[in-house]
This record gives sequence, structure tokens and C-alpha cells, in this order.
Amino acid sequence: MNAVEIEQAITDLADQPFDGENFPYAFLEAFGNKATTIQRLRSGVTNKSDFGGVLQTNNIHIAACENGQVSSTLKALKNSPATVRAKAKFILATDGADFEAEDLTSGETIACAFRGFPDHFGFFLPLAGITTVRQISENAFDIRATSRLNRLYVELLKDNPEWGKAERQHDMNHFMARLIFCFFAEDTDIFVGKGKFTETIARMSAKDSSNTHEVVGALFLAMNTRREDRAAAGIPRWAEGFPYVNGGLFSGNMAVPKFSKIARSYLLHVGGLDWTKINPDIFGSMIQAVADTEERGELGMHYTSVPNILKVLNPLFLDDLRARLEEAGDNSRTLLNLRKRMSKIRVFDPACGSGNFLVIAYKEMRAIEAEINKRRGEQDRSSEIPLTNFRGIELRDFPAEIARLALVITEYQCDVLYRGQKLALAEFLPLRDENWITYGNALRLDWLSLWPGTRTGVKFRADDLFRIPVDQAQIDFEHEGGETYICGNPPFKGARKQSPSQKADMEHVFGGGNAYKDCDYVTAWYLKASQYADVVPSDFAFVSTNSISRGEQVEHLWSRLYANGESIAFGHIQFKWYNNAQQNAGVWCVIIGVSRDRSKRRRLYDGDTVREVNTISPYLIAGNEDYIRASNSPISPFLPRLVSGNMARDGGNLILEEDEKDALLADFPNARQLLRPLIGTTEIRQGTRRWCIWVDDNQIDLAMSIPPISGRIEATRSFRELSKAKTTIGYAKIPYRFAQRCHQESSSIVVPKNTVEGVPYLTPDFVTSNTVTTDLAFVTFTEELWVLALLCSTLHRVWAEAISGGLGSGIRYSSLITYNAFPMQALTEQQKCNLTRSAKEVLLARERHFPANIADLYNLENMPDDLRAAHERNDEVVERIYVGRLFKNDTERLEKLFDFYTRMTAEAVPAKLKKQKAGANA
Repeated sequence: MNAVEIEQAITDLADQPFDGENFPYAFLEAFGNKATTIQRLRSGVTNKSDFGGVLQTNNIHIAACENGQVSSTLKALKNSPATVRAKAKFILATDGADFEAEDLTSGETIACAFRGFPDHFGFFLPLAGITTVRQISENAFDIRATSRLNRLYVELLKDNPEWGKAERQHDMNHFMARLIFCFFAEDTDIFVGKGKFTETIARMSAKDSSNTHEVVGALFLAMNTRREDRAAAGIPRWAEGFPYVNGGLFSGNMAVPKFSKIARSYLLHVGGLDWTKINPDIFGSMIQAVADTEERGELGMHYTSVPNILKVLNPLFLDDLRARLEEAGDNSRTLLNLRKRMSKIRVFDPACGSGNFLVIAYKEMRAIEAEINKRRGEQDRSSEIPLTNFRGIELRDFPAEIARLALVITEYQCDVLYRGQKLALAEFLPLRDENWITYGNALRLDWLSLWPGTRTGVKFRADDLFRIPVDQAQIDFEHEGGETYICGNPPFKGARKQSPSQKADMEHVFGGGNAYKDCDYVTAWYLKASQYADVVPSDFAFVSTNSISRGEQVEHLWSRLYANGESIAFGHIQFKWYNNAQQNAGVWCVIIGVSRDRSKRRRLYDGDTVREVNTISPYLIAGNEDYIRASNSPISPFLPRLVSGNMARDGGNLILEEDEKDALLADFPNARQLLRPLIGTTEIRQGTRRWCIWVDDNQIDLAMSIPPISGRIEATRSFRELSKAKTTIGYAKIPYRFAQRCHQESSSIVVPKNTVEGVPYLTPDFVTSNTVTTDLAFVTFTEELWVLALLCSTLHRVWAEAISGGLGSGIRYSSLITYNAFPMQALTEQQKCNLTRSAKEVLLARERHFPANIADLYNLENMPDDLRAAHERNDEVVERIYVGRLFKNDTERLEKLFDFYTRMTAEAVPAKLKKQKAGANA
């Protein structure tokens, strides 16, 4: 369950008659405990309470008590030995009238009336495995409002199924946006009289709901009609007190869905909330899930937190504005110039969702402007920051509507905060009939037609500005001589997870070729922003998956951005991005800010620390503005070739588990010569082995004489013949062999293709000539153990983490980039001897702990001392080759490696050209 669903469940529980015996179980059920878990507690199997209550181990101790005994019961629960033994995190006591609880970890307590405990639902969210409690508690209203609106939305669609169809979806979304505005307006004096909208519906609509839609429709019509035209429009007297709002919000289709009695009740409940608490920073992102069936499963959970938004906006331009404010002091002229500068700043979010980034940018700029006005003694002055300078594109209809509404609400809230309610109200209505959020595909639209760099005048006004054309700019910017900043959090879609239409978008932006096929969807926004900056000077910054700063994507993206003159102005190295979903694992992200202004200070952020550097490499380290190029052979020519292992393409028929191998040999001992141990990434990590059928051409007759093997061979033939891939069909002619074979009769070093997050070293293994490597690992056929020493060093792990493709924060190793591009000087025989010795020490340390596997041995918390010591000695041998000592830290390691790589590749280019010239003259 997510936070919205939990809030609704405990609200329903609080509304029911109190049943002390069943309350603890109902409470736990509301937080997502399964029926089987509840049953085990009821039966006493898992209930550890010594107080006649319910005690769930590692969770909570609950007791219902007699009237007036809540405080003493809570104290008894806290002192209970069972509470301590079960390591309960919470205690809770209630008598159905009062309610008290304590978080035993933090010491925080709550005490309230029983009916009011849902107001504190965020306090208990750790019971559901949701750890981002503080954010939820701070935004409890937004979650509650989202829950109520969702129930209303679903109920309306039950009674009006045609409104859920594609052709009416916009009407439904627009209707919900109107309701949200009215709920906000009636609680903030925009409509004179608190609760006026809801009270009017309650008073004028029949309790059987038969005319509710007509009452709502009449109110909407009033808000769409100027006072001088109301008599002609037939506005009823009871609707006369509502102001003219329009601004596109109440124009267009005036139809209202019909209400059932339940839907009417939900409508009144939503209106009964205190909408002064709405937080447009996140509300829009939460409420957009109401209209999105796919997102409703995580209702209200998908929003970008304000601190994360500021990680983009602060270094992009807000920090500079604040610095200029600080420098200005009380100098009236300097403050005036700063205010004028801010009035011309444009902020674009081309993947704006419901407007979070734009809302936060606007709020932060208004705060700076308010301080300027205060220092100049002009606190009552109207804002000079136009709301229409905060623009966005959104692919989906409803979020685009909510984005504009969120900005309108934010503007009003800022006016109230900085100028007072009276002045805010005087200038708020009617809403302007302008629209500045575009509904469409950002990767297909011409941004210049929407956001021209020079004054063009208002091009478009319409009756229904929530149905937005996408082929022209609709309203001019207040921008002459201003700055442009592009920002946002575009969709995260890996290269293999993109839909056909998204692939087509990528091809369109990349201009064809094949590079886009290996790139994350977000890279297209970088290219579009850079193309826009060719005409309108712009800085831009996006939240992105960490994959765009690793592996082959770096070359695909930055070869294009560098060609356009772009440079990284700031970067947040990878960090885990969580939302509020239950037990959400988060996704590893980076933030990259780009500018063509090379006079700007370059800043690298790592959590709460920031470092100024001369230049930032696309791998988000201090270093040259260059990228690692894929190579078919090692740039250090003395390194042996590393290739992908053998690919079976057999439907699993040529591969045997250990027990299958044993059963085969028990019946057919002569099959042993046709079997070989098989190793890949999983086998290295888990210390397991599989086996494969390995038949040479001169062994075909023997293989076919053993029924279990011949049967597997024939099954392989059938599998390949039925394949849709032509190459696989071709391999049906040799069904007794792996489709692609690279095996050599030599000892080899096997390198895992994937290394999981948190492993301190890469873990290559040394295997005998009889062992076959799968295509899930890389292999180099060499007996030179000094190669293994290099590969399992901290230096190589740091290199691999920086430039390999990513698996979260893990490593997707690449032979073409990670290995072939690894810079290493030629080694002396003594250095090879030293490395070989340290490699043997590592392998022997592993062997001493048999049967512990790699996963066990390389667990950071439990790594054996002798294995750790062996690696540390190996690190010293490796790093002395580079700088004659151990490196101070990973930053120094990377900077040295990138510098070495740059020098090696620079030296290689002239040599290559010289060779080509010699060949041409021959």
C-alpha cells in the first residue's frame, strides 16, 4: 500500500464505531498487513503481547483500554518487557475517545481525539515500510486531498463511463481542474465567504444527487460570465455571488458529469478539507495520478522533492541571483538592476509534468524579489516577474492543465505572502486568458516556434486555453535581453525499454544513425536543448539516469554536445533518488548542468559537499572535456585480448546442472569426455558450476550414440530451426556445438560482465584450459597472472565504475571501453613478477576460505582480514607503477587515469596518421 491508500484506510477506520477487540487488527490491516499475517496474530502464534494487546515483533505494541486509561496504558506498554524483547518501534493506546502513541526510536509522541488520529497517519508509515516519513508528514494535506479526489474521480467514471473514453478524457480532466480551483478559491477568500462553493452545492443540490450536475454547471457558467452579461446568460440568483474567473479555466465545454449520491458525498467531503494548506510544489504531481490508470497503483507517490529540484535550479541560476543580491547590499540602483534582470529570465521545462520545477523556480525568484523590494522600501509593489516566463511542455493532457493551475495558485500564494491578502485578491481575478504550458511531444515540437528568442507579440488567444495548439507560440515573453534556462526531469527510459514511438523520437532527435539505439531516452532532451541554444543562448540542466555518464552513451551524447560548443558547468555525481512508494529501491541519478559560457565556475557536487574545478569530464569527475572511445583492441598493446565468452543459443539443451551431469555419467560414463565445466558471471559470484556438452567434429558419432546427448542435440536443432533470427537458423546445421565459440585450449582469466553495487573489487577468476566461459562473462586466454592483479585492483575498479555501463551503482563491464581503454604503461619483467606474486596471494586467500563464495568473501562487512590484506598489498604494487606510492583517494586515481588516457591516445593519433601516410606513399 502507498501513503494515499493508507491514509484512506485509517480514515475509514476512524469513522467506524470503535471496537476495542478488533481495532488493533484493523489498524495493522490498514498499514498493508496481509490477511494471513493478521490471522497469525489473532490466533496468538505471532502475538507476543504480555498486556492483553497485540504485539507485532519489530513493529508495534497496541492496546485498547478502558475509558480514561489511555495515558497509563501507554506508559505500561512502554515499560513492558515484551515490548523490549520484540524490539517494537511504536506503542499505541486508545479507548475509542482518546488516542496516544509514541515512536520508541525518536521519542516523538502524538495525543489526539480518536477521530483525529488519521491526521497523524504519516507518523506510522514506517509500519508499512515507507521510510520517507518526514516528507509525507509535511505534505499530509496533499496526500489527503489526492485520496479524496481519486475516490470522487473513480465514482464519477462509474456513473459516467463515456467520460472515461479517449474522446471525453480532456473534458473530465478539465472538470477536475475546475473543481480543484474552486476548492482552493473558497478557502482563500478568492470566493468571498469560506466554504462558499461547497456550501452552495450542499444547499442547492438535492440529497438524492439528481440535480447536482446542474448546480455545479450553473456555478461554472457564472464563473465564465462577466457580470454585465449574466442576466442574458440566465445565471440563477444563488450563483450571482461568485466572481468572473474565466482565464480559459471555465471556458469551452461546460458539460458536467452526473453525480450519484456517493459521488455527491465525496464532493462535499473534498470541499470540507482546508485547501489553504495546498502545496503546489508537489500537489500537481500527486493529483496527476488521479487521471492516469497506470499511475494509480502508486497514487501520489511520483513527485520530485523540493530538495532534489533545487539541486538543479540552485547551481543553474538561483545561486547566482542570491549571490548578486548579497553583493548588492542596500544599494538601491544595484537592487533595481537585479530586479530588472530577474523580470527577463525565462525558465523552460520541456518535460514539465504538473509543473514542479516551474513552481519552485517561480517561488524562489519571488522570494529574492521580495527581499529586493523590502530593501528598497517597496513591499507593496506588484511583482515584475511574469508568470508567463515559466513555460513547459507536457506529453499528457491532465498534467499540462494542472501545471498551469499550480502556477496560478503559486502566484496568488506568493502575492498573499509578500504583499498581503488584500492586494493579492485585488489583482487575482479575472485570470489572464493566456496559456504558457504546451500539451504535446517535446521531442517532436519545434521549441523555437513555442519559445522564440525575440519579441513576437501575442499570437494566440482562445476560448478554451486548456486545449492547446502545439504549432505556434501563444504569448510573448517579457524577455528582451534576458536569460534562458532549461531544466527538468525528463522520462527515464533505458535503450532496451523504449517503446517503438520513443525509439522513433530518439531517431528523429539524433538525426538517424545507430548511436541513439544505445542511449537513454533522456539524452534526447540534452540534444534538443543544445539545438535550441544554437539560436537562443541557453543554459540547461536535467535530472538523468546515471547511465548517461557511463559506458558508450558518453561518447554518443558528448561527441554531439561538444561539437555544439557545450561544456559541463556543474554536476551532481550519482545519488539515489527515492520516491515515497513502499519499500522503493530508488534509482541512481545524476544531474548535469550545461553551458557555453566558459567563464562560469565549474562545480562538482557530492552529497552535501561541493568542489570548484577547472573543467568537468562527462564522467562527472574533475578532468578534461573528453570521453573514452570504444576500441577493438587495448590501447596498452601488451595487454592480452579480452573477448566475450561462448554463446550457446540452444534453448538450454547443451547446458546441464550439476545433478543432471551426475545422472548422465551414472548411466553413460563414456559421456565424460563430452562434458566440460561452464562458468559465467553467476558461477564466479556464487561459486557454483554448470556443465556443457562440448562436442568436437571428430566426436559427433560418440555424441549421437549416447541417447540423452543425442536427444539434447536434436532439441537444439529444433530450437534453432524455429528461431526468427536468420543467424540462429543457420546454426541449426551444427546443433552439437555452441553457436558462437571463442574457446581456446589454454588457461584463462574470466571477468564477470556485471558487478553488483557495494562490491569493493572486481573479481576475475583464473580457470583451467578445460573450462568453457559463457557469453555472460569476458575471457582472456592467458596464463599471465599479472593481468588478474591489474583487473582486481582498486585502481581498475575505480576506472570501471567511472566509465563502464551501469547497473544502478553497479558495473556493467565492457571489453571495448573498460578493458581496451584502460591506460597502462609498458611493464618491466620485475613489475610483472611483483604483480604475479600479489595475484597469487589474492587467489590463495580466496581458497583458504572455501567453500565460501565470492559473494560471501567480498561482502564489505564480512570480508576476511587475510583477503583484504592481500588486496591491499596488490593495490600498493599496482599503484606504485603509476605514481611510486599509493594514491590518496579515488579522485586522485581517476584524475591520473584520465590524464594518462588522454596522453596515450594523443600520442597514438600522430603515429596512426604517420602509418596511413606511409601506406598511401607506398
